[in-house]
Amino acid sequence: MSAAAPLLPGARQGGAPLTLGVLGGGQLGRMFVHAAQAMGYDTAVLDPDADSPAGRVSHRHICSDYQDPQGLAQLAALCGAVTTEFENVPAAALSSLAAQCRVAPGAAAVAIAQDRMAEKAHFVRCGVPCAPFVGIASAADLQAVPAEVLPGILKTVRMGYDGKGQVRVAERAQLAAAWAQLQHQPCVLEKLLPLALECSVLLARGADGQMVHFPVQRNLHRDGILAVTEVYAGNVPPALAGQAVAAAQAVAQGLDYVGVLCVEFFVLDDGTLVVNEIAPRPHNSGHYSLDACDQSQFDLQVRTLAGLPLVAPRQHSASVMLNLLGDLWGPAMDRTPAWDAVLALPGAHLHLYGKRQARTGRKMGHLTLTDPDAQSVRATALQAAQILGIVAF
Repeated sequence: MSAAAPLLPGARQGGAPLTLGVLGGGQLGRMFVHAAQAMGYDTAVLDPDADSPAGRVSHRHICSDYQDPQGLAQLAALCGAVTTEFENVPAAALSSLAAQCRVAPGAAAVAIAQDRMAEKAHFVRCGVPCAPFVGIASAADLQAVPAEVLPGILKTVRMGYDGKGQVRVAERAQLAAAWAQLQHQPCVLEKLLPLALECSVLLARGADGQMVHFPVQRNLHRDGILAVTEVYAGNVPPALAGQAVAAAQAVAQGLDYVGVLCVEFFVLDDGTLVVNEIAPRPHNSGHYSLDACDQSQFDLQVRTLAGLPLVAPRQHSASVMLNLLGDLWGPAMDRTPAWDAVLALPGAHLHLYGKRQARTGRKMGHLTLTDPDAQSVRATALQAAQILGIVAF
């Protein structure tokens, strides 16, 4: 995507307010819509759910399947530019839109993020180390798995996220059963490595190739779902943080990426950094930026889409973000968490996503704690977790 004239806030297009569109109506789309509206843009959401969180707050909601030609044509006619809030939107839909309006990120980059084998091949091309891996698409591939890739994690090549589509395999005898459990889909087997910690880099890249990034985020996952993100000085050793930023920039540069990109890393017990995966969109680990930085990841998503100048975001507060899952409400949504007690804590910022139904493991919101001091913000996060009955660290 080449640099084009910026789509300025408050401008008009064909006599109508300039509109920015997003494919997907979940919480990431909702927060993008809020950011775009704050800057003066009209917004349009395409999502098949008539009651989607983003659709309810947008100027326009096109209730349509992501591959419906009429819905896509309507979105393109409304919008000066379109982005996406999740990586599993069909790449063909992005290609179709790109023939009619500005689209970021592009279909080619999203297609790579949708395929674990293509993603790992991209890491190799960029010279960014990842865990040893092998592809499995047939019984012959299963038999040919080298011993050095075990024990490992068997993951579906497509559509796996938040721990779904993954099975741990300790030894070769378990491989066939694990592959059957994943319904014999094409998979990648990744060697299980001794992890010291997990971190992520969130960056934004414009069509002119300019890149800015947020501080490196330290993450804690439980059952494959992000539970806690900590961002403050010293959360990740400075040399390691520098390596992660350089690797993330190489990944984005190799994709000729335009938009907000999250690159997730493992840090091994010996201090080695290896890349895990990419998300071609804003990311759960970057939600703290709404409250702890002078620009959020969604502000930068708007800027990259509209072709506006990118200014490096500045973090003004130490921060801990707690993910709020549907478990807090109970399966019947018959419990109300003690938000009054939580919001009595200093530096507490509650974000609920407007989802009508809670389910186990479903992301319902997040709580960000901010403070000038890292030790104090961790202590407050522990208090909040105790009130909510969840484990923080």
